[in-house]
Order: sequence, then structure tokens, then C-alpha cells
Amino acid sequence: MVEIHLYGKLRRYGHQIRPGENCVLALKAGQGETVSSLLARTGIPLDEVNHIFLDSQLLASRARAANLYGYAQVRSDAHDWDLEVPIDDGARLGLFGRDMAMLSM
Repeated sequence: MVEIHLYGKLRRYGHQIRPGENCVLALKAGQGETVSSLLARTGIPLDEVNHIFLDSQLLASRARAANLYGYAQVRSDAHDWDLEVPIDDGARLGLFGRDMAMLSM
């Protein structure tokens, strides 16, 4: 299973809106699954997502200063929203909504 942790207003897609409680979707990754195809199955519109973390590394961000945050990154350009990145069971995604645009260390 892939765990998809939802933060901010994205929590409504996991039907968990109470603060202080985790909001996690669990989906089985199919053969050849990518981050893009997995997220499409959740029904979460990408235009509502501000940051995506894959296994605790920044995969994509809309923040202009994302490369300066100091997060470990999946690739050198955190502004690259090509999400055709392979994903397997056991992976963990963190999705932060537009209402959580200011992330800091």
C-alpha cells in the first residue's frame, strides 16, 4: 500500500477534518504506477496541491523559494510538476494544500 498523508484543506478528501488526527489514504500501487496515476485515482485536483513529498523528500512545489528550504529533494528542480515518477507499495506521499503554502524547516 502507498500511504497518502493529507494536510490542510486537502484533508477533506480523506474525510478527516478534525485537527490533531492523521488523515491518511491507503491505495495499492499497481504495476507501472506513477505518482500522477495514483493521485488521479484519489480525485484530488492537482491545482489544489501546493507541495508534494515522496518518502520525506520534496518532489514538487509551487513555492518560488522551494529550492532554498533545505529539504532533501527527489530531483534538483522542485518546480517540475511532471509526476510520471514511478511509485511502489510501501511509499509514502505527503500532500500539502494551497492553504499551507508557507512551509519552513
